Amino acid sequence: MRLAEIDAPELRQPFGRQSKQSLADLCFQEQAKVEQISRDRYGRSVGKVECRNVDASAHQVATGMAWVYVRYSKPDSPLYPLQDAAKAAKHGLWADNEPAPPWEWRSREKKR
Repeated sequence: MRLAEIDAPELRQPFGRQSKQSLADLCFQEQAKVEQISRDRYGRSVGKVECRNVDASAHQVATGMAWVYVRYSKPDSPLYPLQDAAKAAKHGLWADNEPAPPWEWRSREKKR
């Protein structure tokens, strides 16, 4: 399942492994509450996931382990203030001077 409204770094991208580990630390061997919202263009489920009563998307954004995926988020999403706070505090991927959003990184990788 893809987490709704966010896009995390790819594994080969800076902070990719840290992002994966962050989500694992939150959800591994925990009872998860899952709400499917839709399917993406590849047929994968997209939804909201809670582990330990914590919204996984919000957790990843707040800790600087994912971007709000502008293309799939509403302008009033509560994730934007979390991202702004993570940026200001230079949490996670925001410690990098010029972090590349995964959608841009994937596009560049395809051209190689």
